[in-house]
Amino acid sequence: QVQLVQSGGGLVQAGGSLRLSCATSGITFSIYDIGWYRQAPGKQRELVAGLTRSGSTNYADSVKGRFTISRDNAKNTLYLQMNSLKPEDTAVYYCNVALNNRIFWGQGTQVTVSS
Repeated sequence: QVQLVQSGGGLVQAGGSLRLSCATSGITFSIYDIGWYRQAPGKQRELVAGLTRSGSTNYADSVKGRFTISRDNAKNTLYLQMNSLKPEDTAVYYCNVALNNRIFWGQGTQVTVSS
């Protein structure tokens, strides 16, 4: 059974930092591409950051220079370090792993940035 269990998130003041974690099980984590998405109220889910199994990264323009995606294959875990947070970063954040047509999602975690 594949599981993605997220942790981290919460309430932080603007300018602060948070780190999200997503522990996976039931997959060969190292061969999956990984990503973090977010969905704000009334908006569509959007890609925040992606990291391929070969190490290529891509970031939404709105988070470049502030967020960093990473992975620890030994721990089967992906991370999202979020610095210099802004109120517009407020959303539910989801982790994602993908390999061809096998796509799995975490349960989501709320990040709220107060001004």
